[in-house]
Amino acid sequence: MRPLIMIAAIGVLTFFAALFGPAALAGDKPKGGEEGDVSRADLVGVNFIESCTFSHRAPDDPIVFPGRSGASHDHTFVGNRTTSASSTFGSLRSGGTTCRRAADTAAYWVPTLYQGANAVLPQGATIYYRRGTLAEVQTFPNNFRMIAGDATATAPQSGRVTFWSCGAMSGVPPSSTVPTCPEARGSFLRLHVRFPSCWDGRRLDSADHKSHMAYAMGRGCPSTHPVSVPAITQIYRYPTRGGEGFSLASGSQYSAHADFVNAWRPGELRKLVDDCLNALVHCGRA
Repeated sequence: MRPLIMIAAIGVLTFFAALFGPAALAGDKPKGGEEGDVSRADLVGVNFIESCTFSHRAPDDPIVFPGRSGASHDHTFVGNRTTSASSTFGSLRSGGTTCRRAADTAAYWVPTLYQGANAVLPQGATIYYRRGTLAEVQTFPNNFRMIAGDATATAPQSGRVTFWSCGAMSGVPPSSTVPTCPEARGSFLRLHVRFPSCWDGRRLDSADHKSHMAYAMGRGCPSTHPVSVPAITQIYRYPTRGGEGFSLASGSQYSAHADFVNAWRPGELRKLVDDCLNALVHCGRA
């Protein structure tokens, strides 16, 4: 009977190896969201991507000037079609969206780009939701708000936060000012704004709309902001090859910044966070 017992044992081990991978044979947990099970290499390419077209523009800012229509410099909005100075979580959830995922009624916006006196409106925005830490990612609470970048900047900001580019295949390096893009397919002006991904776990917003958040360091969150949330990058694509004479409604080319209000359908956002970011999977676009 011993040979039969050995064959049965080998069969059981083979089953677990196929189901969970080699880690199961070693007594380890299958790779998932536990920080001790995840390496920096595991985070490469882990994301889901949203694509949103231009919605509207207005001198409104529901984060900085809530309820005060016309009080802000001009903004360009993508995503939620109803974003205005008077927007609330309820109004955003009831609004339509220019994003591919109907569940994404979040509000995204940047200062309007001008060439001389003429507004240059984006064709759309690509919004990356990544996992920036070794720890599991939590979803944003309903009505969560944040701003990335400095609207008052008069000198180059950190390239970790914002920069201009001509696209990954253009051969033009990222720049703190608007570059001149080559006459090549797909080589058009882009504005990148990267948001922090560590939350204090308490506030939906803060007085400066930033201090409730912090950037991850070494793939971990600081003790002051211990909760890991999706690392958002907004990339706006403009139908121009750049060059001279560009400014932002907030000021110089250095004053790039972006805003986000979470109004996703909660269950759909939770599913994307769990099935993509916490499962260490590249889900890509909708």
